[in-house]
Amino acid sequence: MTGAATRNLPLEDLHQAAGARFGAFAGWSMPLTYPAGVMAEHQHTREHVGLFDISHMKLIELSGPDAARLLSRACPLDPATLAERQSKYTFLLNEHAGIIDDLIVTRLGGERFMVVANAGNAALDETHLRRLAEGLDCTIDPLDRVFLAIQGPDAWAALSRAGIETGELVFMHGFEPRKDWFMSRSGYTGEDGFEIGLPEADARKLLETLLSDERVKWVGLAARDSLRLEAGLCLHGQDISPETNPVDAGLMWAISKDLRANGRFVGAEALRAAIDTGAREKRVGLKPQGRQPVRAGTQLFDAAGNQVGRVTSGGFGPSVGSPVAMGYISAALAPETKLFADVRGTKVPVDIHPLPFMPHRYRKG
Repeated sequence: MTGAATRNLPLEDLHQAAGARFGAFAGWSMPLTYPAGVMAEHQHTREHVGLFDISHMKLIELSGPDAARLLSRACPLDPATLAERQSKYTFLLNEHAGIIDDLIVTRLGGERFMVVANAGNAALDETHLRRLAEGLDCTIDPLDRVFLAIQGPDAWAALSRAGIETGELVFMHGFEPRKDWFMSRSGYTGEDGFEIGLPEADARKLLETLLSDERVKWVGLAARDSLRLEAGLCLHGQDISPETNPVDAGLMWAISKDLRANGRFVGAEALRAAIDTGAREKRVGLKPQGRQPVRAGTQLFDAAGNQVGRVTSGGFGPSVGSPVAMGYISAALAPETKLFADVRGTKVPVDIHPLPFMPHRYRKG
């Protein structure tokens, strides 16, 4: 986004009125925190309902007789296995099996799919899909929608009070509850939650009702980051990137065995080679000892001073009550290897920790 003007959210006036502190993220001016502060926003999401404006992310509708063919060409995904309303976490890969973006794809009908793309990659994703769609009968339609995430144990009840019933919708499913609306149930916080894409006028009406419920509070990007880190979920551009493949990232659970062996998607041969070679490095949870957080970019060393890895995401985990991080370490390291993070010249001991740090609370049935 170098040289491009920072874009404002359609609902920026509401965030200003709520006292948001803004910062730049992926080319957008985003609410980072509100007056309650990141710790309170984080805990409120875990206990009640956090309301996130994620309109920087992009909804892209794919439709037409060859929509499924496009997806099977672009992603390690077999659209034929998706039932209507079913969602799947997947990737756009480059020829080297590097992760251009991670996506959620939902089947809306026989020839219609909804793709949710990350903010900083949306334009690149669209260009990539259009290139792969050459010669195919498929319409690629980036939608102009406000996109909201309603996350936390009371999310379903708050939506019900606002006249939106969620009972039939379970984890990793999505549908169109009204004209020009898209609603899914996933949750980038590890909590049960919903995402709703809808026209701006509808969004303003819905928010008026939602925010009249004391259980519902605005939550900014800073707490969204600490919530997803505790949940062990990747942020594209930090934990995964075009230089990272799904083998090293520990994301092969998202690719079926049949597609690993026989898929003809972009990057398939490189991915098979990576599987055969095995991971060079592996993504792990990291728990620094003490109270000193370790941040993205921090180098990891063994006791002898050899560099053996790096931190890709790190901060304080309010629900865990201690610093938490994720990063990559050499796949050849023995499990008992003692790790140290170099924080401004101080060696901070770091333990490898299973992911997630907080158990997921998705509604799967």
